[in-house]
Amino acid sequence: MSNQQKENERHLVRVELKYCEHCGGLWIRESGTGVYCERCQPKVADLPVPKKPRRLILPRGSRPRVEDYPVPEELTDLDAVGGVA
Repeated sequence: MSNQQKENERHLVRVELKYCEHCGGLWIRESGTGVYCERCQPKVADLPVPKKPRRLILPRGSRPRVEDYPVPEELTDLDAVGGVA
């Protein structure tokens, strides 16, 4: 790489097409900078800092019991279904 190419590269600015994580609008930002557009940056700065998320625990219910349901006679013979596995 020549010195001229290195000098030109120093003046380049990389940009990315990004959507604002607050309003959803598309904008072009300098590579690696913020995630909010210029309109939303002041609004987001006023929001409280979120607390560290705790471990998410999903509710657990009882397992469904298939044995408790009656099965129609025509479904007991699986060879008669005619499907392809």
